[in-house]
Amino acid sequence: MALDHSQYHQLADQVLEHITETIDQADLDLDYEQAGNVLELECADDTQIIINKQEAMSQIWVATKFGGFHFSYDEGQWRDDRSGEELYGFLAAAIAKQGGERIAF
Repeated sequence: MALDHSQYHQLADQVLEHITETIDQADLDLDYEQAGNVLELECADDTQIIINKQEAMSQIWVATKFGGFHFSYDEGQWRDDRSGEELYGFLAAAIAKQGGERIAF
């Protein structure tokens, strides 16, 4: 599904908001800082997971210590361009792998 500019921003902003709200409600050693289109998650081991909006591509990009991943909106979900994995499941697994914390989005 091709998103127009407004739809993309609305959907991508909802993702960032959902991530921060979920972290706020969880009792974890997981912090975040948001500046504009970039959300930095800081894991207990001081490593980071960076989530940012890539407006030109209408994507959400995620950088972890084990790679970079690009998510596109498709049929109501953000999916990784290579694996097809859904963003929230991927992010929960990345936080567990990188920071040792369990969270469900």
